[in-house]
Amino acid sequence: MRVKPYFLSALVALLLIVTSCASSGQSASAQLSDAQFEAKVLEILRKNPQVILDSVQAYQRAQAQQEEQARDKVLSQIRQEPRLLLRNAPVTGSTSQKIIMAEFSDFECPYCAKAHEVVKEFMAKNGNDVTLVYKHFPLKQIHQQAEPAALASWAAFQQGKFWEYHDALFEQQSKLGEEFYVELAKNLKLDIDKFNRDRKSNEAKESLKKDFELGKSLGVRGTPSFVINGVFFSGVPNIQDLEGLVAQIKAGK
Repeated sequence: MRVKPYFLSALVALLLIVTSCASSGQSASAQLSDAQFEAKVLEILRKNPQVILDSVQAYQRAQAQQEEQARDKVLSQIRQEPRLLLRNAPVTGSTSQKIIMAEFSDFECPYCAKAHEVVKEFMAKNGNDVTLVYKHFPLKQIHQQAEPAALASWAAFQQGKFWEYHDALFEQQSKLGEEFYVELAKNLKLDIDKFNRDRKSNEAKESLKKDFELGKSLGVRGTPSFVINGVFFSGVPNIQDLEGLVAQIKAGK
């Protein structure tokens, strides 16, 4: 079993405490051979399992607290200035940009396809009040086509056809793949040479990376996830809940 860095740190600290009486001003680990040091660590593990577990749990709690504080700080900034979510991203809906809904999504995620149907209906009813902004969060570890589809949609965005491309990717999710990306670009009358250059560019990859990092900083762990004026939630929403939240924001609550 590979010992994680924080686990090893706890072991070393404990080992130094246990052997400090014989240190004579030097660290205990310096006086032990590698084999002796490893044997001593294993001995401590056997004799003090709860101490090690407590140390790891304390570390995990501290890390979780730091992540929560960082997340709250970012959400607070967005509550104060929702337009921060609009930078270099495709938007649709209200031009007033007073109520901004950011959707973090993955084109291969089946739940995102369901959320797409809800969001599309919601925006058809509430597009005069709400600005929708799309953020890429491809879960490429589990979805093989998530990143290629996102890159293709980014390339379509460069030619002013993001939302048409976006809708087709979700509505024909079973077709995701290289042939479909090119076919769709042709159907939308995109410049194919530019489309192919753009989706393979470092700029496209960097844009996706920034969206992904922003999502993680907001607490996104899966898709779909949403942020509406600093209010975060995950999962497939329903229209009533979305409209209720918008009504609260409009009322200043």
